[in-house]
Amino acid sequence: MTGKKKNSKPKSLDKPTASPPAEEASYFVTSGVANNGPGSPMLQGNFAGPPTKDPSSSYLTGSDPEISGDGTEVIKSDGYLEPHREYFGQRFAHFKRWVRDIELSEGGIDKFSRAYESYGLHVTAEGVRYREWAPGAKEASLVGDFNNWDVAANPMTRNDFGVWETVVGNTADGQAGIPHGSHIKVTFVTGSGERVYRLPAWSRYVTQDLTKSPIYEAVFYNPPQRYTFKNKRVVPEADLCIYEAHIGISSPEGRVATFKEFTQNMLPMIKDLGYNAVQLMAVMEHAYYASFGYQVTSFFAPSSRYGEPDDLRELIDTAHGLGIAVFLDVVHSHACNNVEDGLNQFDGTDHCYFHEGGRGRHELWNSRLFNYGHHEVTRFLLSNLRYWIEEFGFDGFRFDGVTSMMYKHHGIAYGFSGHYDEYFTGNTDEEAVVYLMLANYMCHRLYPGFVTIAEDVSGMPALCRPVPEGGVGFDYRLTMSVPDMWIKMLKETRDEDWDMVQIAHQLTNRRYQERAITYCESHDQALVGDKTLAFWLMDKEMYTNMSDMSPLTPVVDRGMALHKMIRLVTCGLGGEGYLTFEGNEFGHPEWLDFPREGNGSSFHYARRQFNLVHDENLRYKYLYRFDRAMVHLERQHHWLSAHDQWVTLKHNDDKVLAFERGGLVWIFNFHPTNSYADYRVGVAWPGKYNVALCTDDAEFLGHSRIDASVDHFSTPLEWNGRPNYIQVYLPARTAVVLKHD
Repeated sequence: MTGKKKNSKPKSLDKPTASPPAEEASYFVTSGVANNGPGSPMLQGNFAGPPTKDPSSSYLTGSDPEISGDGTEVIKSDGYLEPHREYFGQRFAHFKRWVRDIELSEGGIDKFSRAYESYGLHVTAEGVRYREWAPGAKEASLVGDFNNWDVAANPMTRNDFGVWETVVGNTADGQAGIPHGSHIKVTFVTGSGERVYRLPAWSRYVTQDLTKSPIYEAVFYNPPQRYTFKNKRVVPEADLCIYEAHIGISSPEGRVATFKEFTQNMLPMIKDLGYNAVQLMAVMEHAYYASFGYQVTSFFAPSSRYGEPDDLRELIDTAHGLGIAVFLDVVHSHACNNVEDGLNQFDGTDHCYFHEGGRGRHELWNSRLFNYGHHEVTRFLLSNLRYWIEEFGFDGFRFDGVTSMMYKHHGIAYGFSGHYDEYFTGNTDEEAVVYLMLANYMCHRLYPGFVTIAEDVSGMPALCRPVPEGGVGFDYRLTMSVPDMWIKMLKETRDEDWDMVQIAHQLTNRRYQERAITYCESHDQALVGDKTLAFWLMDKEMYTNMSDMSPLTPVVDRGMALHKMIRLVTCGLGGEGYLTFEGNEFGHPEWLDFPREGNGSSFHYARRQFNLVHDENLRYKYLYRFDRAMVHLERQHHWLSAHDQWVTLKHNDDKVLAFERGGLVWIFNFHPTNSYADYRVGVAWPGKYNVALCTDDAEFLGHSRIDASVDHFSTPLEWNGRPNYIQVYLPARTAVVLKHD
C-alpha cells in the first residue's frame, strides 16, 4: 500500500482563465469596486450568523428560493462562458434534482446529512443499536469482545434498501450491552457464501497495535463523561491567514505528537504569530502514517495516533477560545484500498461505496473512487461533513484532490491550457461536480460563515462562485502555481534575471470574483524529494552558518533576505487569503519524511524543530519575528479582504516591483547588488507616508539601511499612472511597506 503521491499533478498547473483573459493587467478588483484610499471599508467576515436550525426554513423544506434559477447566472460575470450555457443549465438541473429527490425521500438535506445519528453504533434506552448499509451481503452479525465474537449472538436484519440493523440489549443492571472500549467488528456472508469481517463503516474510534498487527481495530467509544465545549464557535474572518499543520509532526521529538500537545504547545504559538485559522491535516483515520493522511480508512474516526476523540474536541474548543478558526483537510476524492480496515469491498462486492471496475480505481494513488451518483454514498459523504461540524466544531473544510474528482481523467498526464472546452465537455465528471455543489450548498446554508477551500490545479471556471448562480460553491481555491513559480525561479534563474512582470502576473492571475488562498510553500514543498524555500536558498549552510556566533555568510544573508521578500510579496499581492505550512515561517531546515520501509521506519524527519526558534543563539528567530510582524500588519490593515489592488511598477532592469493594496504602498527591490536613492514610485493618495514594515530591520537580521523615522511626502505630479509620487531609498534585496498618514 502506498500513500497518495501529492506531486502527481497534471502537467500544467492552475491557470485561472480570467474574464477578460488575464494578460499583464496591473489593476485587479476583488469585488468590482475600487478602494478609494486607506479608509475604505473592509469585509467583516466571510458571512455572518448562527447555523440555520429552524425547521420551517425554506431551505430545509426543499423550496429554497435561492435555487429557483437555471444556473446560468455565472455567465453574467464571464461572457466567455456563454457558449457553455447549455452545460451550466444541465448541471444545475442535475443539482436541483438531487435536492428535490432528497426532500421527497428523506425529508430534506438537513435530515439526510444527519445519518451519523442513526448509522453506526448508538446507545439507546433499549440498548446499543447498530445500523449499516451493505447491500451485497446475504447475512450480517455484530461481533466483538462483548459477545465473545459469536456470529450467532447478535444477527442483523435487513430492509429493502440493503440496510442492516440489530440492537444489543442492556445488561441486567441497566448498563449498555457493549462496554466502553470493547473491540467490535461486523461480519458478513457475501454473495459467494464467504464470511468476511469488517470494521463498521461509521466507526468513530479505531486503534492500531503494531506489536500485534498493522490492521486497525474498531473500538466502541462511549466514555462515562464526554468533553463539554466551553467556547462559542468562531466565524472565520474574511482575511484568512491559515496555519497549515499536521498533529503528529508538531514536536521536535522523533515520535507522534498528540492532540493535547498541539493544544498546549502549538495553539499559543499560532496565536502569537497572528494566524486566525489553523488547517489540520491527517485527522481522518488512515492506516498508513506515511500517506500524510491521504489514504483514509475510517472517515468518521479522528486518528487515534494523536489521542482520543475528546482530545480533538478540546483542541478545537481551545482554539475557539483564542479566536482561531479550525479547518479540516477533507479527503472525499478517494479512499484507501484496504479491505480489512477500510471501505474497499466492504460488503464483499467491488461496488458498495465505489464505482466498479476501472472507473472505481485511481491508478496513481492505488485507491478507490467513490460513486458520487449513488444515493447511499452521497448520504455517507454529506453526513461525514456534518459529523465533523456538529460533533467537533470545525469551521471550514479544505477539500483535497478536487481536480481528481471533477474530471474523468483525474488530471493524470493531462495538460490544462485554460481553454474552456477542457472544463465543459465529456472530460468532466458531472456526478462528482454535483456532489461538490451539494456539499458546498449544505455547508453554507446550514452554517453561515462556514468556509470551503478547493485544492484544484485545473483552473475550473466558476469553481468559487455560489451554487445558486450555477457555480460549484467553494469560497476559495488554492493558488497552486505560485509556489511552483518560486521553486522554478530558485532552481533555474539567476537573481539578476528574475522577471518582475512574470512575478506580478503570476501573483495576480486569478479569476475575477473568485477568491484564492495563496502561499509560497505548503506541505507539498516540505516533502522528501523536494526542498523548502529556505533549503533552496541556503542549502547546506543551514547546518553550519545559522548561528549568531558565526559570520553572516553571503549565502545566508541572501537566503534570509529573499525568504522574507518572497513571503511578503506573496502575502501582499497573491490572493484573498494566505497560508503557511508549520515550520516554514521560520525557515525549517529539513524536509519532511514519514517513517516507512525506505528510511528504516525513522521519525527523524517526521517532526518540526520548533526548538530552533527558541534558541537565542540561532538565526531562525529572525524569520519567525518577520512572519509575526507581517501577519500582525495584515491583522491591522486587512489587505487580504480589501477591494483595491493596483500594480504600479514592474521594472525588470531595476528589479523593482511596487503596488498598492489595503491602503498601503508596497515596494520591492529584488536586485542583488543595486541600491537606489530617491527612487520615484507613483502613489494614489497625497500626503505623508511612513514605514509600516521593512525586511531590512535589524530585528529581522537586516542591515538597518532604512530609517523608519523618516517620513515621505508626496509630490502632486503623475508618475507610474498615479496622480502623485514619493521618493524612497531602496537598498538591494529589500522590501518596504509604507502606510499613508
